[in-house]
Amino acid sequence: MLQELKRLQSGTDIRGIAIEHEGTKNLTPNLVNNVGFGFVEWLKKTKGLSSKNIKIAVGMDSRLSGPELKKSLIEALVDSGCNVYDCGICTTPAMFMTTILENYSCDGAVMITASHLPYYYNGLKFFTKEGGCEKEDIENIIECSNLAEKKCTTKGLVETIYFIDVYSNILVDKIRKNVNSKTNYERPLEGTKIIVDAGNGAGGFFAYKVLEKLGASVEGSQFTEPDGNFPNHIPNPENEEAMNSIKEAVLNNKADLGIIFDTDVDRAAIVSSDGKEINKNALIALISSIVLEENPNSIIVTDSVTSTGLSDFITSLGGIHHRFKRGYKNVINESKRLNKEGKLSCLAIETSGHAALKENYFLDDGAYLIAKILIKMAKLKDEGKEISSLIENLKYPKESMDMRINIKREDFKSYGEMIIEGLKKYVDHVNGWTIEPKNYEGIKINCDKENGDGWLLLRLSLHEPVLPLNIESDSENSINKILERLMPFLRKYEDLNLDNFSNIFEVQLKK
Repeated sequence: MLQELKRLQSGTDIRGIAIEHEGTKNLTPNLVNNVGFGFVEWLKKTKGLSSKNIKIAVGMDSRLSGPELKKSLIEALVDSGCNVYDCGICTTPAMFMTTILENYSCDGAVMITASHLPYYYNGLKFFTKEGGCEKEDIENIIECSNLAEKKCTTKGLVETIYFIDVYSNILVDKIRKNVNSKTNYERPLEGTKIIVDAGNGAGGFFAYKVLEKLGASVEGSQFTEPDGNFPNHIPNPENEEAMNSIKEAVLNNKADLGIIFDTDVDRAAIVSSDGKEINKNALIALISSIVLEENPNSIIVTDSVTSTGLSDFITSLGGIHHRFKRGYKNVINESKRLNKEGKLSCLAIETSGHAALKENYFLDDGAYLIAKILIKMAKLKDEGKEISSLIENLKYPKESMDMRINIKREDFKSYGEMIIEGLKKYVDHVNGWTIEPKNYEGIKINCDKENGDGWLLLRLSLHEPVLPLNIESDSENSINKILERLMPFLRKYEDLNLDNFSNIFEVQLKK
């Protein structure tokens, strides 16, 4: 069982197939039960607690396998002697807040979710008062599951609470206080039409428990009912179909704003009244402008694939843009590190939509991100401006491309590392190409105006046999120039699958 659990670890989560798919089901109630015992044992060891004094909150998103896995998890926690808050359908950020709020003060929290993965997946996220558990913590929890005592003389108690109501009220109060409307304090969003697309995940509450309470009309909101089949679109702000759906809803309903969440509401994106998505670089620019107004000269930590235009935008507002590694935990931990060194960093955000603010425990929370945007939106409305006015000076690249290059080898890590090292040497022989010294993963190459007018980043995925390639250019028809210079190098490696390049920018792969 220990080896089965180790195989299910995915960085800071445990994830697997919880509903049989193509003959596979590897995240079972029995395994989840064992992880529950492991989490209690880990809390006892690391926090110096006894089982009878431990309180743990458990929540889930809308996945079909959620109730069964939750039941099995709670059984383990109760059998260990812990008291449990059963939060039902909730959000990942809200589960963390059960450890912070004085009325609950949980020693730990578990969220049953697999983010935007297909319906047959599920997983577990773990929290303490210090935040989300790190990769090493998950490894130790799994080890503890093998050592934990499976019985306790006195069982714990279970209390069912509707914690999403508590969390919604926190957001409502924050928006009211920060807008501080002199004419309509209770309903500062009155006269505003806002559409929420929850993708049938856990985010539908935001329309009815937050926006309506604040006076907004949410007519036209869609897919707000939890449905683990995800019948309408993938609940993922990075998904093109999902973004097209919310854009269409905003335009059809003549809304002032569209909001889209992922399944467990730790990510979000928005759509402006003219149907344009504010996502990825634009979303980072938007929240950066809000944060820098409140915290001048702050360092904004992002992942590595953010655009040159974004960097210029942050600098123009007096901020410092610090690109770091991909992965939301990486950018959050880097921002925390900078603050410990006495360097002000108030925002850590990834292009995927994970945004964590210093003022909010560095918790990546899609609903809190939207609350910050709504506060600014209400204030701008009084000035006759729209939220999109904050990023009117953001410059977008003329061309950009994201590509995943598959590696056809089992030893993909060593093979991928060899390719990246080879590219570092290859750059020396390409006119106008230089290696970017401030880079924390893979290799980033700057291309001068005559040789691509942009940059490319090639890195190795941590968990998949894939080399993600990102290219950006400030001139038209220049990505083709970059690819023409890159392809002779990539063709040298027979175990790279280059089929995806066949019809892109007229590059021919024939040798």
